[in-house]
Amino acid sequence: MPITDSKVVLYMSMSLDGFIAGPDDKVGRGLGTGGERLHDWVPASGGDPRSRRPADGAGATVFDELMATGAVITGRRTFELAGGWAGDHHDGVPIFVLTRAAPGEPAPGHARYVTDGIASCVAQARAAAGGRDILLHGAATARACLRAGLLDEMELQLIPVLLGQGRRLFEDMPPDHIELEPLRALDGPDALHLRYRVRSEA
Repeated sequence: MPITDSKVVLYMSMSLDGFIAGPDDKVGRGLGTGGERLHDWVPASGGDPRSRRPADGAGATVFDELMATGAVITGRRTFELAGGWAGDHHDGVPIFVLTRAAPGEPAPGHARYVTDGIASCVAQARAAAGGRDILLHGAATARACLRAGLLDEMELQLIPVLLGQGRRLFEDMPPDHIELEPLRALDGPDALHLRYRVRSEA
């Protein structure tokens, strides 16, 4: 398997109190009650993902980087809540869906199920990304990547709201010390875009 310079980058919108979705998230309401507020920095979709490009410079920079990724890693729950993106997250790049057991039906479009763990999922995505970065979706999958030392960077959209309840990004984390190196802060009208490099320390 060729070695590439692809980085695994978590892209996540998060409230100031650490929630990535409101309560009662489910199919048809993937961001839960009130969770849509977290994505206000991205315009409503017109069908084509590129129609969601923000008008402000900070949001556009982050959006363009996201759309330039060469593969997507996601957990099965996130994949199903998103309706599988109809098999095409963006530009036909491969989607690797981490799951304990694949369902009976094959994954739609450019998606495929990975059942042999996070390390295999990341390795397959790196091989498929063609040297481009890999977009990571999903809280549980992000935590699995962190625990395995496979998450390279985080791009967090910090939204100025307190949701108070819902689904947290960093829930049930191990006691290990994970140090983050600040790389960039972009101040947009609807979000503070924070990028970090992940580096673990004993």
